[in-house]
Amino acid sequence: MKRLSFLLICMICCITTMADECTDPETGYRWSYTVSDNGATIGINSWAKGDLVIPATINGYPVTSIGDLAFSGCSGLTSVTIPNSVTAIGNQAFYGCSGLTSVTIPNSVIYIGNSAFSGCSGLTSVTIPNSVIYIGNSAFSGCSGLTSVTIPNSVTSIGDYAFYNCSGLTSVNIPNSVTSIGYYAFYGCGDMTSVIIPNSVTSISDWAFGYCSGLTSIVVEDDNPIYDSRNNCNAIINTQTNELIVGCKSTIIPNSVTSIGEWAFYGCSSMTSVTIPNSVTSIGPNAFCDCSGLTSVNIPNSVTSIGSSAFRGCSGLTSITIPNSVTSIGWYAFYGCSGLTSVTIPNSVTYIENSAFSRCLGLTSIDIPNSVKSIDHSAFYGCSSLTSVIIPNSVTSISDWAFGYCSGLTSIVVEDDNPIYDSRNNCNAIINTQTNELIVGCKSTIIPNSVTSIGEWAFYGCSSMTSVTIPNSVTSIGQGAFYGCSSMTSVTIPNSVTSIGNNAFSYCTSLTSIISKMENPCNINSGCFPNNVFNNTTLYVPQGTIDKYQATDGWKKFLHIEELNSSNMCATPTISYKNGKLTYNSETEGAICQTTITDTDIASFSGNEIDLTVTYNISVYATKDGYFDSDVATATLCWIEVNPQNEGIATDVNQIASVAVLIKANGGQLTIEGADDNTTVTAYTLDGVQLGSAVSRNGVATINTNVSAGTVTIVKIGSKSVKIVMQ
Repeated sequence: MKRLSFLLICMICCITTMADECTDPETGYRWSYTVSDNGATIGINSWAKGDLVIPATINGYPVTSIGDLAFSGCSGLTSVTIPNSVTAIGNQAFYGCSGLTSVTIPNSVIYIGNSAFSGCSGLTSVTIPNSVIYIGNSAFSGCSGLTSVTIPNSVTSIGDYAFYNCSGLTSVNIPNSVTSIGYYAFYGCGDMTSVIIPNSVTSISDWAFGYCSGLTSIVVEDDNPIYDSRNNCNAIINTQTNELIVGCKSTIIPNSVTSIGEWAFYGCSSMTSVTIPNSVTSIGPNAFCDCSGLTSVNIPNSVTSIGSSAFRGCSGLTSITIPNSVTSIGWYAFYGCSGLTSVTIPNSVTYIENSAFSRCLGLTSIDIPNSVKSIDHSAFYGCSSLTSVIIPNSVTSISDWAFGYCSGLTSIVVEDDNPIYDSRNNCNAIINTQTNELIVGCKSTIIPNSVTSIGEWAFYGCSSMTSVTIPNSVTSIGQGAFYGCSSMTSVTIPNSVTSIGNNAFSYCTSLTSIISKMENPCNINSGCFPNNVFNNTTLYVPQGTIDKYQATDGWKKFLHIEELNSSNMCATPTISYKNGKLTYNSETEGAICQTTITDTDIASFSGNEIDLTVTYNISVYATKDGYFDSDVATATLCWIEVNPQNEGIATDVNQIASVAVLIKANGGQLTIEGADDNTTVTAYTLDGVQLGSAVSRNGVATINTNVSAGTVTIVKIGSKSVKIVMQ
């Protein structure tokens, strides 16, 4: 009777005074309203409590909407009955009504405003009628007591933060009418175990299911979900065959979805697998970040980009195949995937981004395709189980900390043949499979001659590395590049190097020999090498340069400096090609030439047309017991298509022959052997500036380019062109 009398008094007061506000003298409630063509918008100017029935009319006007902030902060309100005349519930209408346990929304309501029931922590259930077409942003956010919600077929989108932090929500049914799920829509719904997403959904926005830590199943509706006694949870069952279609521990995203937004499944730690449909083209940043229970994921060929931190912290992930469609792998994409033991990177990827595989503690090997141009900062930092890496000639830079703290790394080599098990050294190595000859052993590191710089801390803490050969293409060695390589016994620094960063070889305490080929040594700081090296290790320098080293900062600290000469160093081999055979010759008697050959395609560049039959890059150095290894000699072998002489051959027979051409680049000079006499050979920079030209005589053409080591040069032989790196 009290509630009824209040309504009667209020209505009489309003009718009598024709005011836009009236007061209940018994409770002190003050109703307010405004009138428009659509009817009255009602509110209350006092604190409502207990059970409240909102009138259908006020002062003769139909109540069509509940105004913004109408009952905001009425924490004593326990239930609300809304009349059928109401079509809209305004923004923050019941915001913070923490005591509200039930609300009846009539099927006249078409609009639930932003934050309409936000913070109604006592609300346990709500039924949204079929009349509603819009659920506003944060409409039910923070309704921690809400355990279930039914969304009608009339709703086309679920707004941003709509059910944010509804921690008690265990299930939600999303109808076929919904096309989008907004940002943070179900973020923090930790008790939610399963979600059925219909095929109508075309986008799942950032953080949509973030921190749904109990989520084990996100499935496409095929038949109504029924109880699966085999898995003790709801699953998708073929009711005719009783076959399990989708189990509770798997996730299938419908093929209507074209993108997975940022943070979409962030922190869904109970999710074990996910199948991404061919409709998806991008996986957003942090999409599956911290899904620690995820063991497998299938990425389709439709995906072109994997966002930053997309799978960061997925510690249960053991393997992943990235399809050829992917062109970029974002920063931290697989950071901390400690269970990941193998990964396949496709030829479509050109850059391995910052920290992409950092702290993948279980990763034992990685195959970097010859499409990759750079390995970014900390890309494989802390991959302590990584024992070998194959770096193709396409790589031009290894950035700071790229392989830092890869304490198990024993071999970084140029791809020649597939790495196979080498029983002589009990590790993976590069083996000539025809002769079983060891080409590159596990305890040595060869950096490809395409690399022009070694970044800061690039091999920091690689304590198993014993030696390193740096090619003539390298001009700078970054700060701390080999810091803590405590097993390294020797290092050779080429003449091309013009700068060595601070602490580049700090804590390389096992160094017994250092060979510097620099004729004009650059300054180094006192911490570049450990103190025991300055006192006990012999520094070998070019002939006639001891005085320069003794006068240069850093180098003058060495107590033992000797000259390199023919008595202690193998002579650099020469390379020649004739009658289908490569021949190497070192003037050091008894020296053995160690060769690496790659067939990386380096022919493409922006400019004139390039059309080569095949190209091989050759690196060779001489070695002999009791001698230091020689400098590395390099050459490029290619086949140029030519038209043969047709004398005596029927004119209707189209024959193509090829001529082998050997290109050698050293000290700015290009030597081209094998081209037909009178063939014009021209050298260009990458942007088309001519460096020089010569005509082949007796099968040889020589061009003095005057460009420095490490410079990429285009050599045009007749109408064909090839890209080479100057040595």
